[in-house]
Amino acid sequence: MGIKVLQQSKSQKQKEEAYLLFAKAADMGNLKAMEKMADALLFGNFGMQNITAAIQLYESLAKEGSCKAQNALGFLSSYGIGMEYDQAKALIYYTFGSAGGSIMSQMILGYRYLSGINVLQNCEVALSYYKKVADHIADTFEKSEGVPVEKVRLTERPENLSSNSEILDWDIYQYYKFLAERGDVQIQKALHYFLKAAKAGSANAMAFIGKMYLEGNAATPQNNATAFKYFSMAASKGNAIGLHGLGLLYFYGKGVPVNYAEALKYFQKAAEKGWPDAQFQLGFMYYSGSGIWKDYKLAFKYFYLASQSGQPLAIYYLAEMYATGTGVVRSCRTAVEKRLTFLKKRRCIQWRFYCGIELPFKDIHLARRLYDMAAQTSPDAYIPVFFALMKLETMHLLRDILFFNQFTMRWNWLKPDNTIGPHWDLFVIGLIVAGLILLLRNHRG
Repeated sequence: MGIKVLQQSKSQKQKEEAYLLFAKAADMGNLKAMEKMADALLFGNFGMQNITAAIQLYESLAKEGSCKAQNALGFLSSYGIGMEYDQAKALIYYTFGSAGGSIMSQMILGYRYLSGINVLQNCEVALSYYKKVADHIADTFEKSEGVPVEKVRLTERPENLSSNSEILDWDIYQYYKFLAERGDVQIQKALHYFLKAAKAGSANAMAFIGKMYLEGNAATPQNNATAFKYFSMAASKGNAIGLHGLGLLYFYGKGVPVNYAEALKYFQKAAEKGWPDAQFQLGFMYYSGSGIWKDYKLAFKYFYLASQSGQPLAIYYLAEMYATGTGVVRSCRTAVEKRLTFLKKRRCIQWRFYCGIELPFKDIHLARRLYDMAAQTSPDAYIPVFFALMKLETMHLLRDILFFNQFTMRWNWLKPDNTIGPHWDLFVIGLIVAGLILLLRNHRG
């Protein structure tokens, strides 16, 4: 109940109500609710931030076998937040967390073994940890679906979407698919838009309607026959998405008998037009021997082509091939790189934090400590650290001021991103440098 309220909350009051439900469930011994409350105490989402109480709750959860708690304790130990700085203990926590199935712990251990952070550098061990994460994410995909919804720049679109209108159509489809997955009623608008465009002769709209019926949602209940109808209409116009859709129907036997020869034919036609999902399906057919002889060289070729357009499952299988030496010369490093690319592309997890690249929350005190450590490592770091600390202290001051502004809109100008722009810090640094130059000139004069 609390999770549902939190997901649907649009105001601070609703969020507080959700956490009150978590608190009641936690008092009754519900482990999931206790994990939520521990996170809230750590990040300050519910009432005042209390790291000590969060640690106590995590420790009790860890005794119950909570992998999330093990991971959190590992993180806190590794940075010395609220508890003793102890990398050895952090490694133990991460190992237990990984064994319990924590994707966070597996990613962190993978990064540590890859880079040799507090452990002996070992690519093979890193590869094994990254494999666990990649397998978990890949297993959540249905290979019958198209490109999973994700936020990407328009310049990352497949090359076969040559015109601006096609790019716009693809963005609109992805947007409405995202709304459908959230249960948003606006999916009805998508169907209206695509039906209107299809009547006007848009092959993309026909293909998108086919995909909507193939996947099913509130506006278009799953219907293979209707999907086949619209895919056929789009394919008759040479549309790559429609051709690929027909290939999927024949490959999985949805609404038609399984026919690998027909599936291969349609996938090849769509792949020739540059559609990455079709290229992946061809690679998968040759890789698995589905209806044709296994051919790892052709599998690698099509996986590689699809990966160039960012098709995530193609990248996943390329990593598998490099990891096992299937059809290519085995390379642990390349396999790791491919798996990291796959995880980054999916954005199913905050991969940068898991890789150790950035923290999941803003902690000014920890940031100060890390900047001081950076300054101590090299004299060359003094100047950049000085400017970084100036920005940090400015943000700290503004955050304190804005805390008293939460019930009024009088001081919106104190939000630099709104007033000056996202790169306001560069503007301020420029002013400081200019001021220093003027002071030096006056001093010499």
